[in-house]
Amino acid sequence: MDHSLGETVLDEIKIREGVKIVAEQLNQQFDDAVVITVVPGGILFTADLVRMLSFDINMDYISCPHTPGDRNNSSQIVYHQNIDIRGRNVILIDDAIESGGTMKRLVAFLTKNFDVKSLSIATLFVKPGRVDIPVPQYFAYEMENDDLLVGYGLPWQDKSRNQPFISKVVRQH
Repeated sequence: MDHSLGETVLDEIKIREGVKIVAEQLNQQFDDAVVITVVPGGILFTADLVRMLSFDINMDYISCPHTPGDRNNSSQIVYHQNIDIRGRNVILIDDAIESGGTMKRLVAFLTKNFDVKSLSIATLFVKPGRVDIPVPQYFAYEMENDDLLVGYGLPWQDKSRNQPFISKVVRQH
């Protein structure tokens, strides 16, 4: 292992509280929606979040592999469209908006190619240096800085996604 877990930023209790905050925001806003999980990062947050939603949902997924913090992600967007989203409220769910580059591409892709009723984003947290994304965003926490984070879906070198908490990455030399 060429990294170690540093200071815990969001422990399991804060994550649970954050999921509840986002669920309450969405429950006030929607009575029906398609939730599209950005995989693999959004899987854990989605699983926790949808169980707290009080409205009818359909579920689907989309992927766009990227390196955390990369603002210039040009990898292929893979979306099989298992559910017809035309005329529907769509909520894109991911663990976090870090740089925001990938999420901005996903929003543009869905907006351009599908006639959705509305498009929103739900994440556990956002980082301060993120790009502007022109759709409503529901989140529990805004981080103080752009520290490299790992856990609860966030990878470091494609590992540690399964940590039940989020911590800073301490790079080893």
